[in-house]
Amino acid sequence: MNRVEITGISSRLRNLIYEHSAEADIPAGTEVMYEGQYIKSIPILTKGLIKVFSRYEDKELLLYYIKPFESCIMTFDASLNQSPSRVYASTEEDSSVLLMPVEKVFKWMKEYPEMNQLFFRQYNVRYTELIEMINQILFDKMDKRLYEYLKSKAELKNQNPIKISHREIANDLGTAREVITRVLKKLEMEQLVSQEAGAIKVM
Repeated sequence: MNRVEITGISSRLRNLIYEHSAEADIPAGTEVMYEGQYIKSIPILTKGLIKVFSRYEDKELLLYYIKPFESCIMTFDASLNQSPSRVYASTEEDSSVLLMPVEKVFKWMKEYPEMNQLFFRQYNVRYTELIEMINQILFDKMDKRLYEYLKSKAELKNQNPIKISHREIANDLGTAREVITRVLKKLEMEQLVSQEAGAIKVM
């Protein structure tokens, strides 16, 4: 893995992170965290995209994406409270991560104020995203939720058409595949999307 620069922290802390962290390349479609797992390391994503989601029985709900140079606040929270993970995470693309040992992270937080700032910024971002998601679920109709989801997905993956199945979309939005199929047809009639073999284009 080529070393990349983690911004917003001192060179001293950056060097410590690389010295004590494991580096890992993870293929797309790999589950990297599951509910009930105890956390031994906190990741910083350096390349790729990771999806964080909850699961209840046979349904899933997308919570947020971890993008390059971001960490997972749910992982941080579980390790801070020495409790098991309450969420799942999987790689959407081939990804690279720095795995920081939990005990080192807590030590660095005491010694380097910018380490605290790094996680507080992440808390603010995730809190805003989760509030927006709750508002969408409560107040937006499924056609608007689906269209905004597809636009966001295309931007995140820098890909249009997006290679994705109706089942995957249903999992992310916490609904049934049949609902997604029906709403996609409506969006297609409104010329907001077009469907190709195994892909969806946002117009």
